Amino acid sequence: MIKIICGPKGSGKTKRIIDAANDAVAVAKGHLIFITDTKRYMYDLKREIRFIDTSDYAIAGEEALCGFIKGAIAGGYDNEYVFVDGVARIAGKSIKDMAQLFFMLNKVAEMRTLTIYITCSCTEEELPEFARKYL
Repeated sequence: MIKIICGPKGSGKTKRIIDAANDAVAVAKGHLIFITDTKRYMYDLKREIRFIDTSDYAIAGEEALCGFIKGAIAGGYDNEYVFVDGVARIAGKSIKDMAQLFFMLNKVAEMRTLTIYITCSCTEEELPEFARKYL
């Protein structure tokens, strides 16, 4: 299942996804992965959460990001939660142009019984139709 946290820039999306990750530690039976493009929030997360900074890798575009996330998930069959902060920023694309990423991540989430949280810098009204079902 995919869950979107959306809102305009500066509205607290990153704090909300960090809080969701930290809260999930108490209920998760499997591993948690947090993916973002900065090391800034590394110490805000509980140590049980695997932190990945994508700025250490040359991710260019939606397909590369999708492959990167799938690779992180494939690293273990006991992953339960994946948190991606700033998906459009990491991919270098507008959220409206990322339908394929959401489609693929939803397939992976269903196949592996994952919950994937994604932040999007836009209002609910600006969110593309293909993504609204994940609110």
